[in-house]
Amino acid sequence: MGERKLTREEVAKFLENDQQFAEEYFSTKATSHMVDKWITKHGKDGAWSSDGTPGPLESTEKGAAILKHFRKSMSGAGGSLKSLISGSPKPKTLRRSRTVLKEMNEKELFMELIRDIANELDISTLSHKILMNVSFLTNGDRCSLFLVRGGKDNRYLVSKLFDVNENSTLEESIHSQEDEIRIPFGKGIVGHVALTKETVNIKNAYEDPRFNREIDKKTGYRTHSILCMPICSHEGDVIGVAQIINKISGDHEFTHKDEQVFKNYLTFCGIGLMNAQLFEMSVQEYKRNQMLLQLARGIFEEQSSLDGVVQKMLTEAITLLKCERILMFILEEHEEGMTLFERMGKKFHKEEVAFLTAFDLCAKDKEVKKPGYATMEWSAKNGIAKHVATTGETLNIEDAENDTRFKVGFDEGTGFSTQNLLCMPIYNSEHKVVGVAQLLNKISGQPFQDKDVNVFEAFAIFCGLGIHNTTMYENACKLMAKQAVALEVLSYHATAQPEETDKLKKMEIKSAEEFNLYSFKFDDLSLPEDGTLTASVRMFQECDLINKFHVPYDVMCRWLLSVKKNYRNVTYHNWRHAFNVAQTMFAMVKSGGMDVVISDLEVFALLVACFCHDLDHRGTNNAYQQKSESPLSTLYGTSTMEHHHFDHCIMILNSEGNNVFQSLSGSEYRSCIKMLESAILSTDLALYFKKRGDFTSLVKDGEKRWHEPTKRDLLRGMMMTACDVSAITKPWEIQRRVAELVAGEFFEQGDLEKMQLGQQPIAMMDREKKDELPKMQVGFIDAICMPVYKTFADLEPLLNPLFEGVINNRKNWEGLAVKYDQLVSQQDDKGNTKSTKEEGKLTTSSKSAALQQERSEERRVGKECRSRWSPYH
Repeated sequence: MGERKLTREEVAKFLENDQQFAEEYFSTKATSHMVDKWITKHGKDGAWSSDGTPGPLESTEKGAAILKHFRKSMSGAGGSLKSLISGSPKPKTLRRSRTVLKEMNEKELFMELIRDIANELDISTLSHKILMNVSFLTNGDRCSLFLVRGGKDNRYLVSKLFDVNENSTLEESIHSQEDEIRIPFGKGIVGHVALTKETVNIKNAYEDPRFNREIDKKTGYRTHSILCMPICSHEGDVIGVAQIINKISGDHEFTHKDEQVFKNYLTFCGIGLMNAQLFEMSVQEYKRNQMLLQLARGIFEEQSSLDGVVQKMLTEAITLLKCERILMFILEEHEEGMTLFERMGKKFHKEEVAFLTAFDLCAKDKEVKKPGYATMEWSAKNGIAKHVATTGETLNIEDAENDTRFKVGFDEGTGFSTQNLLCMPIYNSEHKVVGVAQLLNKISGQPFQDKDVNVFEAFAIFCGLGIHNTTMYENACKLMAKQAVALEVLSYHATAQPEETDKLKKMEIKSAEEFNLYSFKFDDLSLPEDGTLTASVRMFQECDLINKFHVPYDVMCRWLLSVKKNYRNVTYHNWRHAFNVAQTMFAMVKSGGMDVVISDLEVFALLVACFCHDLDHRGTNNAYQQKSESPLSTLYGTSTMEHHHFDHCIMILNSEGNNVFQSLSGSEYRSCIKMLESAILSTDLALYFKKRGDFTSLVKDGEKRWHEPTKRDLLRGMMMTACDVSAITKPWEIQRRVAELVAGEFFEQGDLEKMQLGQQPIAMMDREKKDELPKMQVGFIDAICMPVYKTFADLEPLLNPLFEGVINNRKNWEGLAVKYDQLVSQQDDKGNTKSTKEEGKLTTSSKSAALQQERSEERRVGKECRSRWSPYH
């Protein structure tokens, strides 16, 4: 029985499963024809010259493609960036011994040396391999590799590896950052090649003026020939320079063929170096991001104190940025004006920078401290932090000792000597400088580079966020503390004292009939101050609210006293006005039949609203708050004073021993507060004008039950308006007295507008037009009062006395207005008698025009009343 032949598929499967065998077999058994065929297929163009030596690739992109295919076919190595950074073991590339390499032909050798560097991503190892392979390809004795560093305007070369020979190990050849050689572009042979991108092949180094003989003197090595060539990226930019010294074989001079081999191999090396540099940048970026994330976590975990957050920031920063010392200065916020700050024994004007505090961390101490006087004095003298804070400029001082702009000097406070320095502003979210951070002395001894600036910039952003958030938190805590103190003070001064409460509790409460509380003609003039309080208690008792809602009697007394205490002593909108509004609400409920329509809880909320609806009134209306740009207008957009009255009401209710709603259930309490807010806001006549039409339509349509929540809210709002302006319904003597009080308060506001705002007040607030009060009252009644009381009379006949009171008062005001017009007319006639006859004659047409003008003025006043004014708000 013959042996079974392997199928093509079985062989392919075997090779795929054992890639190392496939690589070794291909490398040792593949013929030149096979390699050429592979390169032609994958590179599309031949990569070999006609003389059998490796020829120049037509483009580095093709070289990259070839390298990519080599990696894919020959390696199989992979892994995530994280695994590579963490040091996870990766497959090692097996390199042939020098004996095996010497047995290969040129094509095989070239492919083997390309494969040797194809998978290497560590730039130091890659550089060492490149030099070892170049040395082998060209028979060079020693090789060096220089990599380009710096920005476009300040490029230079650093010796990554120097004087590598065939026996040198990586550890022996690599230069640390401290002892690396720096060569500016254009200086020496290497600098010339970097600048011009030319290949330099020197037969006798000592005959070339660019050669530095001092190096041979120091090393004792004799340099004969030099082959130096640039390594370029795919975009043609120089990324490094490779140099070979002293050819071992022949006449020790590098030939044209050596140049060709060197050039072709460096093409692949350029691709490898670019990949390794990109990988190195990715690793650095990854590590930087991890550290910044750690920094962010630290910052946002600690926001309760500035000291705590700065401690975390500086501890992370000194590790992240690898410096010997870091200083952070926090700017002091100050108001506009001639404020002076006392710092470091000196006074700074407001235009100058003042630092609130500073923090200092040295790498060797590992403890954040507050700088002493000497250190702060040193910082003030060199002026670096101040300069950065005022200009927002980032300073990177490479040589602090010889810097011409700033005299950095010596910190006598710590004995610290500064060699180099990086200083940057710290911004908050509003892009305002809140601090300055300084890095002193990079641990490597080298100046801070662009990458350090980039990392520092990201660090500064996080610092700004941390400082801003912490400052906001501290300010919020201070404001909360101030609020607590203010509430405590208000609780003591703005709420009733125990002796006042005890006094009211012991006072006799007369009956509602004795107070005449049921009457729409009620007059508070005869009541003393204590009488208004006992009458208020009687209203709640008469409605049985204290009993039904389990209000402790001392709480009710204390609350009434506190409310009375929180009314200012203004001309009209004072405690007496609130008391009268509440009495009218009581009369509408008990005498006007509204208790049939609204519930006991609604009565409770409405009476509380009436007593509180003008709390802390300043004697000026909403329009004045807006014109004067008062803090209240900033705090509340619309219905300015009404919102303030409600908030003040809630503040009193929240004061200890003043919550008359304390025994309500959760749902009752929420409902009551909602009704309370709506009722108080309804006293804004701007809202009244918006809602009046809907209310009138409902009453005309015969609405009696008012079951829907929106309708009930509308009804309660209209009741508040009717009570608020109810002085217009009182007997004439009361109404005239109240109208004069209202006018007096309005004239006071008008005086303020003239003196403080420099504005001419409207007619009803202009003291010079006080004689027009009767005419304005008529306009007010027609525009505001008559419609609401007519509608309520239609809704409930028991409320008709309010409507009748308005009608009677309108007649009286109109009579006064007529008398005033007659008086004015008589004065005009007397004035005309003294004039010439021609001047004193009034034609029929002029009289008609005057009459039309008077009626127009009446309409204007009425319109003004509707849109801008109420005698009560």
